[in-house]
Amino acid sequence: MVDPDDIRRAVRPDTKLIACVHVSNVTGTIQPIAEVAAVAREAGVPCLIDSAQAAGHVPIDVQALGADFVAFPGHKGLLGPLGTGVLYVRPGAEKTLPTMKEGGTGTISEQAVQPQTMPDKYEIGSHNAIGLAGLSEGVAWVLRRGVAAIRDHDQKLCKLMLELTDGVEHLTVYGPRELEHRAGVFSVNVEGLGPGELADVLEADFGLLTRPGVHCAPLVHKTLGTYPAGTCRFSFGPFTTEGHVRRAAEALAEIAERAPATR
Repeated sequence: MVDPDDIRRAVRPDTKLIACVHVSNVTGTIQPIAEVAAVAREAGVPCLIDSAQAAGHVPIDVQALGADFVAFPGHKGLLGPLGTGVLYVRPGAEKTLPTMKEGGTGTISEQAVQPQTMPDKYEIGSHNAIGLAGLSEGVAWVLRRGVAAIRDHDQKLCKLMLELTDGVEHLTVYGPRELEHRAGVFSVNVEGLGPGELADVLEADFGLLTRPGVHCAPLVHKTLGTYPAGTCRFSFGPFTTEGHVRRAAEALAEIAERAPATR
């Protein structure tokens, strides 16, 4: 986990932005984002929280958090289609965020320049109306289920996965063991198999789909010591059951027992 004091010590006079991942897409680690946002406010530096793996899985109160920007896609925990997403901008923070593109000023079409009102300032051109309709339905389902209930379900699955994989020889499970510090993202490696080989066996022999590799996060894998091969990643969601988790753990134990020995 990130130590907010390390971030505080790293701030320089020319620091323009403090960015922090909310939940790691490799280890499932939940970072102390409220403390990081507090460090940013103390330093007078804008703060961006990447909640790509958190939105829909972990309760987020953007107003209480106090970060300037919170970004997340629609196609993950919010169950929407690809090509959708959200950037929350704290009221007043738009003054520090210039537009990248301008045009299609339909809301105030008599003006020749992009409106400065929110959210029109950043919403150029025609919207992905079909995608947003799908995202709306996904968000509605998440709200009906309740993010707190989804988080509780996730923690039960994490607890089960940690218990069932604990002590399995030749199997490495990365990430925190404390439930309050992790979400349902599990990176694993089996000694004697590359992540891609492990993923192939899981699919061919057990019908389990995982994602091997570095997961667009090479620096995380360098920190873990798993670069450049990476890990094999399981991801839990609201439709994952305890039976799914048991099958995954049993498959890993069986594969670890029979894996070719390089030890």
